[in-house]
Amino acid sequence: MLDMTTSEQKFDVVVVGGGPCGATAATDLAKRGYSVALLDRDGRIKPCGGAVPPRMIEDYDIPDSQIVAKIRTARMISPTQRHVDIPIENGYVGMVDREHFDEYLRVRAATAGALRITGTYTKITRDAEGTHVHYRHKETGENRAMTCRMVIGADGARSNIAKTEVPGGAKIPYVIAYHEIIEAPTVTTEHYNPQRCDVIYDGRISPDFYGWVFPHGKSASVGMGTCIDGVDLKKATADLRANAGLTDCKTIRREGAPIPLKPLDRWDNGSDVLLAGDAAGVVAPSSGEGIYYAMACGTSAALATARRLRTNMPSDLKLSRKMFMGEHGQVFRVLGAMQNAYYKSDMRRERFVSLCHDVDVQKLTFEAYMNKKLVAARPLAHLKIGIKNIAHLTGLVSETRT
Repeated sequence: MLDMTTSEQKFDVVVVGGGPCGATAATDLAKRGYSVALLDRDGRIKPCGGAVPPRMIEDYDIPDSQIVAKIRTARMISPTQRHVDIPIENGYVGMVDREHFDEYLRVRAATAGALRITGTYTKITRDAEGTHVHYRHKETGENRAMTCRMVIGADGARSNIAKTEVPGGAKIPYVIAYHEIIEAPTVTTEHYNPQRCDVIYDGRISPDFYGWVFPHGKSASVGMGTCIDGVDLKKATADLRANAGLTDCKTIRREGAPIPLKPLDRWDNGSDVLLAGDAAGVVAPSSGEGIYYAMACGTSAALATARRLRTNMPSDLKLSRKMFMGEHGQVFRVLGAMQNAYYKSDMRRERFVSLCHDVDVQKLTFEAYMNKKLVAARPLAHLKIGIKNIAHLTGLVSETRT
């Protein structure tokens, strides 16, 4: 849809941010018959490995044309370059390219009835007429505004809406992620396989997170993340490319951005603003996975917003966080504990890769990833993993496996 240039437009909901979360929320609300504006800056591509689980592909009806690669194996690489290859049984992990995937979702929102507006959010004001979302129009440079009943802030980590509208919204831990999209090698080698994701747990690449090499069909994402100031992200990525034999591959583009590490305690302002996606902090600890959780959060935000519009009860906005954390909170807590336990030093990262050799760990990890929930049907396996986890952390298990 084309931008309208009339006087101030009126909507039920203005969604700020057109990534997977914002686009999903806009689609869901438009399908429910609400008037929706989707305000997006355009031209920004978030650094992202691009992995999406089967549950997301099924839940959100993602066409195969958006899946640029199908991953059958995950390789975990330790600081001493030992590795373990974990097969993905009974399926695959899909890979998307955010440059095209996000636009696909925005087009889908417009097809559902949302009005796409390209511009940069500046502020929210209120008066007797309602809530006004101000923005700078991209094509004209004009300052414009929209009137609405509700605002969904899906404007990413370090969200401007969170900072000014939601108590505690300015305080969110994050890593800085950086990656380079490169032309993929034309041949399979020991260091690069178009059906394998490599995750590198090495303090020389990232002292507190990890690096990655994720195939995207004709291209690949190579990058890393860190919370520590002063780390040279470009040098670390260059070292990662060198270690993987990818130095001579043509660089297509470079991207960097903050990735939140913990959901905020509060997602709404108790009135007319609800945070969602990265703005609410819903990126999985340990893995940094965000696409599925962003879309799931977009769905919960749309449901809570629709109820708020029907009942006119501000307390209904709290349902978004309650629904999301009710389904995913336990997984986030487990992943957060794993990150705190294993990402602190190379010695612990070495032990973590050793733990990944265990078949029980592999099966439960990928069952949880593929289906987005912890598997409760195998209590003995959980007990075994707990015992092995303690053994690896305390050094009772030797590091001799290759």
